[in-house]
Amino acid sequence: MRTEWIAKRRGQKNVSQMHYARNGVITEEMHYVAQRENLPVELIRDEVARGRMIIPANINHPNLEPMAIGIASKCKVNANIGASPNSSNIDEEVDKLKLAVKYGADTVMDLSTGGGNLDEIRTAIINASPVPIGTVPIYQVLESVHGNLDRLTPDDFLHVIEKHAQQGVDYMTIHAGLLIEYLPLVKSRITGIVSRGGGIIARWMLQHHKQNPLYTHFDDIIEIFKKYDVSFSLGDSLRPGCTHDASDEAQLSELKTLGQLTRKAWEHDIQVMVEGPGHVPMDQIEFNVRKQMEECSEAPFYVLGPLVTDIAPGYDHITSAIGAAMAGWYGTAMLCYVTPKEHLGLPNAEDVRNGLIAYKIAAHAADIARHRPGARDRDDELSAARYNFDWNRQFELSLDPERAKEYHDETLPADIYKTAEFCSMCGPKFCPMQTKVDADALTELEKFLAREKQPVR
Repeated sequence: MRTEWIAKRRGQKNVSQMHYARNGVITEEMHYVAQRENLPVELIRDEVARGRMIIPANINHPNLEPMAIGIASKCKVNANIGASPNSSNIDEEVDKLKLAVKYGADTVMDLSTGGGNLDEIRTAIINASPVPIGTVPIYQVLESVHGNLDRLTPDDFLHVIEKHAQQGVDYMTIHAGLLIEYLPLVKSRITGIVSRGGGIIARWMLQHHKQNPLYTHFDDIIEIFKKYDVSFSLGDSLRPGCTHDASDEAQLSELKTLGQLTRKAWEHDIQVMVEGPGHVPMDQIEFNVRKQMEECSEAPFYVLGPLVTDIAPGYDHITSAIGAAMAGWYGTAMLCYVTPKEHLGLPNAEDVRNGLIAYKIAAHAADIARHRPGARDRDDELSAARYNFDWNRQFELSLDPERAKEYHDETLPADIYKTAEFCSMCGPKFCPMQTKVDADALTELEKFLAREKQPVR
Protein backbone atom coordinates (compact mmCIF):
# COMPACT_ATOMS: atom_id res chain seq x y z
CA MET A 1 0.00 0.00 0.00
CA ARG A 2 2.64 2.54 1.06
CA THR A 3 5.42 1.90 -1.48
CA GLU A 4 4.58 4.89 -3.71
CA TRP A 5 3.81 7.12 -0.71
CA ILE A 6 7.19 6.39 0.84
CA ALA A 7 9.12 6.89 -2.41
CA LYS A 8 8.22 10.60 -2.35
CA ARG A 9 9.93 11.07 1.02
CA ARG A 10 13.16 9.11 0.75
CA GLY A 11 16.24 11.25 1.06
CA GLN A 12 14.62 13.91 3.22
CA LYS A 13 16.21 14.70 6.58
CA ASN A 14 13.02 14.29 8.61
CA VAL A 15 10.27 11.99 7.32
CA SER A 16 8.12 11.88 10.47
CA GLN A 17 4.36 12.29 10.28
CA MET A 18 4.64 15.07 12.89
CA HIS A 19 7.13 16.96 10.72
CA TYR A 20 4.73 16.93 7.76
CA ALA A 21 1.73 17.81 9.94
CA ARG A 22 3.53 20.79 11.46
CA ASN A 23 4.34 22.02 7.97
CA GLY A 24 0.68 21.85 6.98
CA VAL A 25 1.08 18.72 4.83
CA ILE A 26 -1.61 16.04 4.93
CA THR A 27 0.11 12.76 4.12
CA GLU A 28 -1.48 9.71 2.54
CA GLU A 29 -1.21 8.03 5.96
CA MET A 30 -3.27 10.82 7.50
CA HIS A 31 -5.92 10.42 4.79
CA TYR A 32 -6.06 6.69 5.43
CA VAL A 33 -6.36 7.15 9.19
CA ALA A 34 -9.14 9.72 8.74
CA GLN A 35 -11.15 7.19 6.76
CA ARG A 36 -10.56 4.43 9.31
CA GLU A 37 -11.53 6.65 12.22
CA ASN A 38 -14.35 8.46 10.39
CA LEU A 39 -12.82 11.79 11.41
CA PRO A 40 -11.97 14.95 9.41
CA VAL A 41 -8.49 14.67 7.92
CA GLU A 42 -7.68 18.19 9.12
CA LEU A 43 -8.35 17.03 12.69
CA ILE A 44 -5.94 14.13 12.21
CA ARG A 45 -3.25 16.49 10.92
CA ASP A 46 -3.80 18.97 13.76
CA GLU A 47 -3.71 16.29 16.46
CA VAL A 48 -0.49 14.81 15.05
CA ALA A 49 1.05 18.29 14.85
CA ARG A 50 0.01 19.00 18.43
CA GLY A 51 1.44 15.68 19.70
CA ARG A 52 -1.85 14.32 21.02
CA MET A 53 -1.91 11.67 18.27
CA ILE A 54 0.74 9.54 16.61
CA ILE A 55 0.70 7.52 13.39
CA PRO A 56 3.46 4.91 13.83
CA ALA A 57 4.62 4.28 10.26
CA ASN A 58 8.28 3.51 9.58
CA ILE A 59 9.20 4.20 5.94
CA ASN A 60 10.71 0.69 5.80
CA HIS A 61 7.38 -0.96 6.65
CA PRO A 62 5.54 -0.54 3.32
CA ASN A 63 2.89 -3.23 3.93
CA LEU A 64 1.64 -1.34 6.99
CA GLU A 65 -2.02 -0.26 7.08
CA PRO A 66 -1.70 3.10 8.89
CA MET A 67 -3.51 3.62 12.20
CA ALA A 68 -3.61 6.29 14.88
CA ILE A 69 -3.05 6.32 18.63
CA GLY A 70 -4.46 9.32 20.45
CA ILE A 71 -7.28 10.65 22.58
CA ALA A 72 -9.26 11.81 19.52
CA SER A 73 -9.23 8.32 17.98
CA LYS A 74 -10.69 5.03 19.15
CA CYS A 75 -8.98 3.36 22.10
CA LYS A 76 -6.41 0.91 20.74
CA VAL A 77 -5.04 -2.44 21.95
CA ASN A 78 -1.49 -3.77 21.70
CA ALA A 79 -0.55 -7.46 21.85
CA ASN A 80 2.85 -8.65 23.01
CA ILE A 81 4.51 -11.64 21.36
CA GLY A 82 8.12 -12.79 21.26
CA ALA A 83 10.42 -15.76 21.45
CA SER A 84 12.33 -16.52 24.63
CA PRO A 85 15.47 -18.60 25.23
CA ASN A 86 13.24 -21.31 26.71
CA SER A 87 10.49 -21.46 24.11
CA SER A 88 9.21 -20.52 20.64
CA ASN A 89 10.69 -19.96 17.16
CA ILE A 90 10.14 -17.86 14.02
CA ASP A 91 7.17 -19.81 12.70
CA GLU A 92 5.44 -19.81 16.06
CA GLU A 93 5.91 -16.06 16.48
CA VAL A 94 4.55 -15.32 12.99
CA ASP A 95 1.56 -17.53 13.82
CA LYS A 96 1.04 -15.53 17.04
CA LEU A 97 1.22 -12.31 15.02
CA LYS A 98 -1.45 -13.53 12.60
CA LEU A 99 -3.63 -14.67 15.48
CA ALA A 100 -3.23 -11.30 17.22
CA VAL A 101 -4.26 -9.45 14.03
CA LYS A 102 -7.20 -11.84 13.56
CA TYR A 103 -8.54 -11.03 17.02
CA GLY A 104 -8.16 -7.29 16.63
CA ALA A 105 -4.70 -6.21 17.82
CA ASP A 106 -4.09 -2.65 16.63
CA THR A 107 -0.33 -2.96 17.16
CA VAL A 108 1.99 -5.82 18.09
CA MET A 109 5.20 -5.67 20.10
CA ASP A 110 7.97 -8.18 19.42
CA LEU A 111 9.60 -8.74 22.80
CA SER A 112 11.88 -11.56 21.69
CA THR A 113 14.85 -12.21 23.94
CA GLY A 114 16.09 -15.48 22.44
CA GLY A 115 14.90 -18.70 20.89
CA GLY A 116 16.65 -17.98 17.59
CA ASN A 117 18.25 -15.21 15.56
CA LEU A 118 16.54 -12.04 16.83
CA ASP A 119 17.05 -10.15 13.55
CA GLU A 120 15.47 -12.97 11.54
CA ILE A 121 12.52 -13.25 13.93
CA ARG A 122 11.93 -9.50 13.82
CA THR A 123 12.19 -9.30 10.04
CA ALA A 124 9.73 -12.15 9.60
CA ILE A 125 7.23 -10.47 11.94
CA ILE A 126 7.52 -7.07 10.20
CA ASN A 127 7.19 -8.59 6.73
CA ALA A 128 4.03 -10.43 7.79
CA SER A 129 2.43 -7.56 9.69
CA PRO A 130 -0.19 -5.08 8.44
CA VAL A 131 -0.19 -3.42 11.88
CA PRO A 132 2.58 -1.33 13.48
CA ILE A 133 5.36 -3.30 15.15
CA GLY A 134 7.02 -2.14 18.34
CA THR A 135 10.21 -3.42 19.96
CA VAL A 136 12.37 -2.95 23.05
CA PRO A 137 15.90 -2.63 21.59
CA ILE A 138 17.63 -3.00 24.94
CA TYR A 139 16.83 -6.72 24.95
CA GLN A 140 18.98 -7.25 21.87
CA VAL A 141 21.60 -4.85 23.19
CA LEU A 142 22.09 -7.12 26.20
CA GLU A 143 22.05 -10.21 24.02
CA SER A 144 24.70 -8.70 21.74
CA VAL A 145 27.22 -8.63 24.63
CA HIS A 146 26.08 -12.03 25.95
CA GLY A 147 24.66 -10.44 29.09
CA ASN A 148 27.98 -8.88 30.11
CA LEU A 149 27.14 -5.36 31.38
CA ASP A 150 30.85 -4.53 31.71
CA ARG A 151 31.12 -4.53 27.93
CA LEU A 152 27.94 -2.54 27.28
CA THR A 153 28.55 0.96 25.86
CA PRO A 154 26.27 3.76 24.64
CA ASP A 155 27.33 2.96 21.07
CA ASP A 156 25.92 -0.55 21.51
CA PHE A 157 22.52 0.96 22.29
CA LEU A 158 22.61 3.28 19.29
CA HIS A 159 23.76 0.53 16.93
CA VAL A 160 20.86 -1.78 17.83
CA ILE A 161 18.31 1.05 17.79
CA GLU A 162 19.35 2.00 14.26
CA LYS A 163 19.26 -1.64 13.18
CA HIS A 164 15.64 -1.94 14.39
CA ALA A 165 14.76 1.28 12.57
CA GLN A 166 16.33 0.04 9.35
CA GLN A 167 14.38 -3.20 9.58
CA GLY A 168 11.07 -1.29 9.72
CA VAL A 169 10.13 -1.12 13.41
CA ASP A 170 7.41 1.52 13.80
CA TYR A 171 7.85 2.40 17.48
CA MET A 172 10.41 1.54 20.15
CA THR A 173 10.27 1.44 23.92
CA ILE A 174 13.16 3.62 25.07
CA HIS A 175 13.80 3.59 28.83
CA ALA A 176 15.33 7.06 28.92
CA GLY A 177 13.43 8.43 31.94
CA LEU A 178 15.10 6.28 34.59
CA LEU A 179 17.80 8.51 36.08
CA ILE A 180 20.49 7.29 38.44
CA GLU A 181 19.21 9.56 41.21
CA TYR A 182 15.83 7.79 41.16
CA LEU A 183 17.19 4.37 42.06
CA PRO A 184 17.18 4.93 45.87
CA LEU A 185 13.45 5.73 45.65
CA VAL A 186 12.54 2.06 45.16
CA LYS A 187 13.79 1.01 48.62
CA SER A 188 10.34 1.05 50.20
CA ARG A 189 8.71 -0.97 47.42
CA ILE A 190 7.55 -4.56 47.72
CA THR A 191 8.45 -5.48 44.14
CA GLY A 192 11.23 -3.00 43.35
CA ILE A 193 11.82 -2.64 39.59
CA VAL A 194 9.63 -4.91 37.44
CA SER A 195 10.37 -3.45 34.01
CA ARG A 196 12.71 -5.82 32.19
CA GLY A 197 14.32 -2.97 30.25
CA GLY A 198 14.37 -0.77 33.33
CA GLY A 199 16.10 -3.50 35.29
CA ILE A 200 18.86 -3.74 32.68
CA ILE A 201 19.42 0.03 32.74
CA ALA A 202 19.37 0.10 36.54
CA ARG A 203 22.00 -2.65 36.77
CA TRP A 204 24.17 -0.85 34.20
CA MET A 205 24.02 2.42 36.19
CA LEU A 206 24.73 0.66 39.50
CA GLN A 207 27.70 -1.13 37.97
CA HIS A 208 29.21 1.87 36.14
CA HIS A 209 28.06 4.72 38.43
CA LYS A 210 27.12 6.67 35.31
CA GLN A 211 23.90 8.28 34.13
CA ASN A 212 21.44 6.35 31.95
CA PRO A 213 23.02 6.26 28.46
CA LEU A 214 19.57 6.41 26.81
CA TYR A 215 19.03 9.73 28.61
CA THR A 216 22.48 11.18 27.87
CA HIS A 217 22.26 10.12 24.20
CA PHE A 218 18.60 11.00 23.68
CA ASP A 219 19.50 13.50 20.95
CA ASP A 220 21.32 10.77 19.03
CA ILE A 221 18.24 8.56 19.18
CA ILE A 222 16.12 11.45 17.89
CA GLU A 223 18.41 11.78 14.86
CA ILE A 224 17.94 8.07 14.07
CA PHE A 225 14.16 8.31 14.42
CA LYS A 226 14.02 11.28 12.05
CA LYS A 227 15.45 9.24 9.18
CA TYR A 228 12.90 6.43 9.38
CA ASP A 229 9.87 7.96 11.14
CA VAL A 230 10.10 5.81 14.25
CA SER A 231 7.89 6.86 17.16
CA PHE A 232 9.07 6.96 20.75
CA SER A 233 7.26 4.81 23.27
CA LEU A 234 8.89 6.24 26.36
CA GLY A 235 9.24 3.34 28.77
CA ASP A 236 8.17 3.53 32.41
CA SER A 237 11.08 1.70 34.02
CA LEU A 238 9.72 2.43 37.51
CA ARG A 239 6.15 1.37 36.89
CA PRO A 240 4.60 -0.24 39.97
CA GLY A 241 4.70 -4.04 40.01
CA CYS A 242 2.03 -4.35 42.68
CA THR A 243 -0.79 -2.19 44.01
CA HIS A 244 1.26 -1.37 47.12
CA ASP A 245 3.85 0.43 44.98
CA ALA A 246 1.40 2.44 42.84
CA SER A 247 1.70 6.21 42.51
CA ASP A 248 4.84 6.41 44.65
CA GLU A 249 7.67 8.93 44.44
CA ALA A 250 9.76 6.70 42.18
CA GLN A 251 7.01 6.34 39.56
CA LEU A 252 6.06 10.02 39.59
CA SER A 253 9.68 11.24 39.46
CA GLU A 254 10.30 9.23 36.31
CA LEU A 255 7.01 10.46 34.83
CA LYS A 256 8.17 14.07 35.19
CA THR A 257 11.36 13.22 33.29
CA LEU A 258 9.32 11.45 30.59
CA GLY A 259 7.39 14.69 30.14
CA GLN A 260 10.63 16.62 29.64
CA LEU A 261 11.83 14.05 27.09
CA THR A 262 8.48 14.21 25.28
CA ARG A 263 8.84 17.94 24.75
CA LYS A 264 12.48 17.51 23.71
CA ALA A 265 11.45 15.03 21.00
CA TRP A 266 8.70 17.37 19.87
CA GLU A 267 11.28 20.12 19.33
CA HIS A 268 12.56 17.88 16.51
CA ASP A 269 9.08 16.89 15.25
CA ILE A 270 9.39 13.30 16.50
CA GLN A 271 6.23 11.43 17.54
CA VAL A 272 5.91 10.27 21.14
CA MET A 273 3.64 8.17 23.29
CA VAL A 274 4.29 7.53 26.97
CA GLU A 275 4.04 4.19 28.72
CA GLY A 276 2.31 3.80 32.06
CA PRO A 277 1.56 1.36 34.87
CA GLY A 278 1.31 -1.41 35.76
CA HIS A 279 -0.55 -2.32 38.97
CA VAL A 280 -2.88 0.43 40.24
CA PRO A 281 -5.86 0.27 42.63
CA MET A 282 -9.11 1.38 41.02
CA ASP A 283 -9.31 4.57 43.09
CA GLN A 284 -5.91 5.75 41.74
CA ILE A 285 -6.46 5.12 38.01
CA GLU A 286 -8.02 8.48 37.20
CA PHE A 287 -5.23 10.26 39.08
CA ASN A 288 -2.59 8.37 37.08
CA VAL A 289 -4.16 9.25 33.72
CA ARG A 290 -4.66 12.91 34.65
CA LYS A 291 -1.12 13.15 36.02
CA GLN A 292 0.36 11.75 32.80
CA MET A 293 -1.60 14.25 30.72
CA GLU A 294 -0.35 17.08 32.93
CA GLU A 295 3.31 16.04 33.04
CA CYS A 296 3.56 14.92 29.38
CA SER A 297 1.54 17.71 27.75
CA GLU A 298 -1.21 15.29 26.62
CA ALA A 299 1.04 12.97 24.62
CA PRO A 300 -0.83 9.67 24.05
CA PHE A 301 -0.79 7.41 27.12
CA TYR A 302 -0.12 3.69 26.64
CA VAL A 303 -0.72 1.54 29.72
CA LEU A 304 -0.05 -2.08 30.68
CA GLY A 305 -3.31 -3.04 32.36
CA PRO A 306 -3.36 -1.68 34.97
CA LEU A 307 -4.04 -4.64 37.26
CA VAL A 308 -6.38 -3.60 40.06
CA THR A 309 -5.54 -6.47 42.41
CA ASP A 310 -2.57 -8.81 42.82
CA ILE A 311 -4.19 -12.04 44.04
CA ALA A 312 -5.32 -13.69 40.80
CA PRO A 313 -2.42 -15.34 38.97
CA GLY A 314 -3.90 -17.19 36.02
CA TYR A 315 -6.68 -14.61 35.70
CA ASP A 316 -4.68 -11.42 35.29
CA HIS A 317 -6.27 -10.81 31.87
CA ILE A 318 -9.40 -10.10 33.96
CA THR A 319 -7.83 -8.15 36.84
CA SER A 320 -6.07 -5.95 34.29
CA ALA A 321 -8.97 -5.54 31.84
CA ILE A 322 -10.97 -3.97 34.67
CA GLY A 323 -8.29 -1.33 35.11
CA ALA A 324 -7.78 -1.00 31.36
CA ALA A 325 -11.45 -0.15 30.77
CA MET A 326 -11.27 2.55 33.43
CA ALA A 327 -8.00 3.92 32.09
CA GLY A 328 -9.48 4.08 28.58
CA TRP A 329 -12.54 5.86 29.92
CA TYR A 330 -10.35 8.52 31.54
CA GLY A 331 -8.45 9.15 28.32
CA THR A 332 -5.73 6.53 27.83
CA ALA A 333 -5.03 6.12 24.11
CA MET A 334 -3.77 2.52 23.96
CA LEU A 335 -4.01 -0.51 26.23
CA CYS A 336 -1.34 -3.20 26.33
CA TYR A 337 -3.02 -6.55 26.77
CA VAL A 338 -2.26 -8.94 29.59
CA THR A 339 -2.74 -12.67 29.10
CA PRO A 340 -3.77 -15.31 31.67
CA LYS A 341 -0.10 -16.35 31.75
CA GLU A 342 1.10 -12.96 33.08
CA HIS A 343 3.56 -13.51 35.95
CA LEU A 344 3.50 -17.25 35.22
CA GLY A 345 5.02 -18.05 31.82
CA LEU A 346 5.29 -17.42 28.09
CA PRO A 347 1.78 -17.19 26.56
CA ASN A 348 0.65 -19.65 23.91
CA ALA A 349 -1.83 -19.04 21.09
CA GLU A 350 -4.91 -19.54 23.28
CA ASP A 351 -3.50 -17.13 25.88
CA VAL A 352 -3.00 -14.53 23.15
CA ARG A 353 -6.63 -14.99 22.10
CA ASN A 354 -8.01 -14.67 25.64
CA GLY A 355 -5.88 -11.65 26.46
CA LEU A 356 -6.79 -9.84 23.26
CA ILE A 357 -10.52 -10.42 23.54
CA ALA A 358 -10.49 -9.21 27.16
CA TYR A 359 -8.75 -6.02 26.03
CA LYS A 360 -10.91 -5.45 22.96
CA ILE A 361 -13.85 -5.54 25.38
CA ALA A 362 -12.10 -3.01 27.64
CA ALA A 363 -11.21 -0.66 24.77
CA HIS A 364 -14.70 -0.84 23.29
CA ALA A 365 -16.30 -0.21 26.68
CA ALA A 366 -14.05 2.85 27.05
CA ASP A 367 -15.12 4.17 23.63
CA ILE A 368 -18.78 3.81 24.63
CA ALA A 369 -18.15 5.56 27.95
CA ARG A 370 -16.41 8.42 26.12
CA HIS A 371 -19.45 8.73 23.81
CA ARG A 372 -17.40 8.38 20.64
CA PRO A 373 -19.65 8.75 17.59
CA GLY A 374 -20.87 5.36 16.40
CA ALA A 375 -19.15 3.45 19.21
CA ARG A 376 -22.39 1.79 20.33
CA ASP A 377 -23.81 1.02 16.87
CA ARG A 378 -22.51 -2.55 16.86
CA ASP A 379 -23.89 -3.14 20.37
CA ASP A 380 -27.33 -1.97 19.32
CA GLU A 381 -27.26 -4.11 16.19
CA LEU A 382 -26.24 -7.19 18.16
CA SER A 383 -28.95 -6.49 20.75
CA ALA A 384 -31.56 -6.32 18.00
CA ALA A 385 -30.32 -9.62 16.59
CA ARG A 386 -30.48 -11.16 20.07
CA TYR A 387 -34.06 -9.96 20.57
CA ASN A 388 -35.04 -11.35 17.17
CA PHE A 389 -33.31 -14.69 17.86
CA ASP A 390 -31.03 -14.18 14.85
CA TRP A 391 -28.28 -16.39 16.21
CA ASN A 392 -26.01 -16.27 13.15
CA ARG A 393 -26.10 -12.47 13.11
CA GLN A 394 -25.21 -12.45 16.82
CA PHE A 395 -22.19 -14.60 16.08
CA GLU A 396 -21.08 -12.32 13.21
CA LEU A 397 -21.26 -9.18 15.34
CA SER A 398 -19.49 -10.59 18.39
CA LEU A 399 -15.83 -9.87 19.14
CA ASP A 400 -15.06 -13.59 18.95
CA PRO A 401 -17.61 -15.22 16.60
CA GLU A 402 -15.99 -18.65 16.82
CA ARG A 403 -16.20 -18.73 20.62
CA ALA A 404 -19.79 -17.45 20.67
CA LYS A 405 -20.90 -20.15 18.21
CA GLU A 406 -18.88 -22.79 20.07
CA TYR A 407 -20.62 -22.03 23.38
CA HIS A 408 -24.07 -21.95 21.78
CA ASP A 409 -23.49 -25.24 19.97
CA GLU A 410 -22.23 -27.11 23.03
CA THR A 411 -25.85 -27.86 23.95
CA LEU A 412 -27.84 -27.01 20.80
CA PRO A 413 -25.61 -27.85 17.81
CA ALA A 414 -28.22 -28.69 15.16
CA ASP A 415 -28.87 -26.12 12.43
CA ILE A 416 -32.55 -25.94 13.41
CA TYR A 417 -31.50 -24.27 16.67
CA LYS A 418 -29.90 -21.38 14.76
CA THR A 419 -33.44 -20.09 14.21
CA ALA A 420 -34.96 -21.31 17.48
CA GLU A 421 -36.51 -18.69 19.76
CA PHE A 422 -34.66 -19.92 22.84
CA CYS A 423 -31.26 -21.06 24.08
CA SER A 424 -30.29 -23.84 26.48
CA MET A 425 -30.44 -21.57 29.54
CA CYS A 426 -34.17 -20.75 29.57
CA GLY A 427 -35.41 -23.37 27.14
CA PRO A 428 -38.50 -22.99 24.93
CA LYS A 429 -40.96 -22.05 27.72
CA PHE A 430 -39.17 -19.54 29.93
CA CYS A 431 -37.37 -17.08 27.61
CA PRO A 432 -38.52 -13.57 28.60
CA MET A 433 -37.73 -12.16 25.16
CA GLN A 434 -40.57 -14.25 23.72
CA THR A 435 -42.86 -11.70 25.39
CA LYS A 436 -43.63 -9.72 22.26
CA VAL A 437 -45.91 -6.73 22.82
CA ASP A 438 -47.31 -5.24 19.63
CA ALA A 439 -48.13 -1.58 19.09
CA ASP A 440 -51.90 -2.06 19.26
CA ALA A 441 -51.69 -3.80 22.62
CA LEU A 442 -49.53 -1.01 24.00
CA THR A 443 -51.95 1.63 22.74
CA GLU A 444 -54.85 -0.09 24.51
CA LEU A 445 -52.79 -0.36 27.69
CA GLU A 446 -51.94 3.34 27.59
CA LYS A 447 -55.64 4.22 27.23
CA PHE A 448 -56.47 2.02 30.19
CA LEU A 449 -53.80 3.62 32.36
CA ALA A 450 -54.98 7.08 31.35
CA ARG A 451 -58.52 6.23 32.43
CA GLU A 452 -57.27 4.93 35.75
CA LYS A 453 -55.14 8.08 36.24
CA GLN A 454 -52.92 6.19 38.63
CA PRO A 455 -50.58 3.21 38.49
CA VAL A 456 -52.25 -0.17 38.49
CA ARG A 457 -51.54 -2.00 41.77
